[in-house]
Amino acid sequence: MIEYRRFRNTDPPHVLRLWQSAGLGRGATSGITSDQFDDLTFAQPYFDRQGLIIAWDGPQAVGYVHAGFKADAAQQLLCHSEGVICAVMVAPQYRRQGIGRRLIELAEQYLLEAGVAAIHAGSAPPCDPFYFGLYGGSQPAGFLESDPSAAQFFQALGYQPSAKHVVLQRSIATGSDPIGLRMMSIRRATQLVILEPTVPKPWWWQTRAGRLDTLQLGLIPKAGGTPFAEVTVVGLELYNSRWQTRSLGLLDLQVAPAHRRKGYGQALIVEVGKRFREEMYGLMEAHAPVGDTASLAVLRSAGFQQIDTGIVYKRP
Repeated sequence: MIEYRRFRNTDPPHVLRLWQSAGLGRGATSGITSDQFDDLTFAQPYFDRQGLIIAWDGPQAVGYVHAGFKADAAQQLLCHSEGVICAVMVAPQYRRQGIGRRLIELAEQYLLEAGVAAIHAGSAPPCDPFYFGLYGGSQPAGFLESDPSAAQFFQALGYQPSAKHVVLQRSIATGSDPIGLRMMSIRRATQLVILEPTVPKPWWWQTRAGRLDTLQLGLIPKAGGTPFAEVTVVGLELYNSRWQTRSLGLLDLQVAPAHRRKGYGQALIVEVGKRFREEMYGLMEAHAPVGDTASLAVLRSAGFQQIDTGIVYKRP
């Protein structure tokens, strides 16, 4: 008989075993240690054991679900207005027995008792409390289409797609960089530098991306001055085993308003690729919402190609 109970301190190895055996696809880390998984999940300051529910068949964990909440507008406190089911998985040999459905029911009950007005399925900004660095690649983007069972499972439960994110990658293992007269002109007039943050990153950023290796880079005039464009680079070392190469993610790409549509975003990304190629990195990844045509155009101009789609589902 299957029993369901809340998280206990002795459970992390069981949760990790389920993670590694669930067949989550290219967007999930593999070969990670229990300490690495713990640091990015259970060690979060807002982790609530009531929100992680495990299904047991005797002494064996056979499935789990994990739910959480978004941050407030200032990204300084947890906000209980919207909840999200961040992960749900059942061991392959226990599927199609109603375990996943029951886990979702218990997660929804937890979120509703906390007072949420909306329930999402799939972590994505701004409702992405868990699994940053573990699922999704450069950042959470809902449940990935390459995750074979997610779409059918949630739609069977009445959830409907509410947002989509394009996942793009570009190989930087070789020197096949975009080139053109405008690019050459920008390269002669600018330099890639490490930027020191002018204001502290908010608490929400620190608890998620801040747990990984990050670096803020900018393209500035060679004589110095304000950046034309800047981006945060995050190390995706936990994906080395899955993707068979050293990889990095690009976050928060920004081009100064006065310099948009002039090639600075493209030039920045190309220069970042060159810099990290020298450090023996082979792959860059970036995400953008489906409707963000400007970001998608810049990424594609820099040689990125779509390799996946992340989908956030919502309970009507």
